[in-house]
Order: sequence, then C-alpha cells, then structure tokens
Amino acid sequence: MNPYSTASDDFYVNMILSTEMELPSNRETVLHYFEQVRKQYPSMRNFYNRDRGDFILEEDKDKGQYRWTSIEPRRVCSGGVNPAAVDEALDQHRFVLELVPYHLACSPLDCEALDLLYGFDFSYRGNQNQLVAEALGVNPALEKMMDHAGVTVINAEPSLTLALDEECRTQIRVSIETRTNAYHVRTGEYPPDQLSVYLTARQYGSLPTDNTFVDALDRLARVVDDFAQSYLVDNVLQPLARTISLK
Repeated sequence: MNPYSTASDDFYVNMILSTEMELPSNRETVLHYFEQVRKQYPSMRNFYNRDRGDFILEEDKDKGQYRWTSIEPRRVCSGGVNPAAVDEALDQHRFVLELVPYHLACSPLDCEALDLLYGFDFSYRGNQNQLVAEALGVNPALEKMMDHAGVTVINAEPSLTLALDEECRTQIRVSIETRTNAYHVRTGEYPPDQLSVYLTARQYGSLPTDNTFVDALDRLARVVDDFAQSYLVDNVLQPLARTISLK
C-alpha cells in the first residue's frame, strides 16, 4: 500500500548513488548492466542515451506509473513514479544497488553520497510562490513585508536541512521548488508546470566496512519515512493541497 498516493497529484521515490570515481561507460558493461535490470523488470524496455553520456532504461510513461534507472558518469539512479507501494520502489532500488558492485565495479569505498528522495508534485497553474507563502507562511521576521501595499510574492522556496549525527554524515532535507518566475507573474500566463516538494535523506562518504549499499539504503528509508509521516504530511503537504483546492 502507498500511504502517500493521495497526498499529492504525483508521488515518486528516487535513489541516487554518487561516486568519487567515474563509472564504466564502455558498451559491453553498460548493456550488460541494463540487461540484468530488464530481466528483473521485463517491462523496462525503453533504452536510450543523452548527449552528455547518460544512459537510461525505463518503462512506458503513458499510464503515469513507471520505473526507470540510469547511469551517469558519476551517478547511478533509480526511480519509481506513483508506485502501488513504497516497498515496490525500494525493492527496485535495492536490486540496483546489489548490481552496482558486481556490474559497475563500484564499492562502498567509492561512495560520495547515497540519497533517498520522496518527491510530491502538485498541479497548480498560477503564482506558485504566492501559493506557498499563503499555505505555509513565511518567517515571522519577514511576514510584515507581505502586508506592504501592492507587493506580489515572486520567490518563495523554503528549505531546511538537518544533520542527524555529530559528524553530519546523515542528513535530512525538505525543500520546495516552484516553477513560477517574474515573467509569468507580469504577463499572467502560467505554464502547466508542477509545484514540487522534496524530502531527501542523504548518507555522505564511504560506507563502513561491514555495510553494504542496501544496508545504507534501508537506514535512509527508515529516516525519510519517519520524517514524512511525522512532519511532512500534516505540516506541508496537506496545507498545500487545501490551499490549492480553495483557488
């Protein structure tokens, strides 16, 4: 079951493994890696590469629910968009991370950072910055500025990052990304871009000798789900959804 399926218009769970060294990019290695992924998930059959050297394998997107994975010069990524259950996306990420040491020659020593991201997209065609300010408020020290006659909010993208240990190696970050700019406000022409809320748990640096990538991912999954359930849904997602419904 996906407890976040009704929290926003779209929900996704992404994993990003960033490496210190460049990953293999030769034809045989790349294709062999993606063949292993496709054996596990046969519906992931759309393969292509971008000019900058990124390779992507994904499912069809037309149903709004799909899996994808990619290899970049120094990143391995995996994502699940609108998964039926969060565990389905996490199982996919675990599978990818199990492949990485054997098929891409990447060890836990080579880990620059491991991210697990929960993303929530809201459809709102209007001044998204004004919406965020109304739904979530602003810092009390700045709130009076909004009472000034004739003002319009053109940038409101609050974010907060917290360290969860003394060495700051495990962190949690919530951030909001709007797609409205001054041109949209000036012309009154707003594109159908989505407002995004990101909750990211990150593990920095090489992993301990007795830890695997999957071990690290499971720790991050517990962290990000705890913050999502305890804080994000009630204090960020629901206020945004309510404010949008009133527009």
